[in-house]
Amino acid sequence: MSWIKLEDASQLNTIKEESNEKPVVIFKHSTSCSISGMAWNRLQRNWKDGDSEKFTPYYLDLLSYRALSNAIAEEFNVTHASPQVIVVKGGKAVYNNSHMGINYNEIVSLEV
Repeated sequence: MSWIKLEDASQLNTIKEESNEKPVVIFKHSTSCSISGMAWNRLQRNWKDGDSEKFTPYYLDLLSYRALSNAIAEEFNVTHASPQVIVVKGGKAVYNNSHMGINYNEIVSLEV
């Protein structure tokens, strides 16, 4: 599965626009945190090739782009967490969960 790297605040406008066509999944990952690593690996293992047809996936390296993580929290009106998955649809967050609450089945069962 190919995730788009989220590295610049200008991408937030792109995400909002893309989310009008299909939902966008943002995974915020702290590369130094073992819980974040477990959540990331679990999501990657469960993700099916066809899921990329339903969702546009973005990946944020939280340690490298902390200010961008804060901008995401503000833009989509969610509390910052790590690891965290936010699903954006129609320019708004429709799913937000963190740590072991990140649930692949909940994400893919969202009405798209």
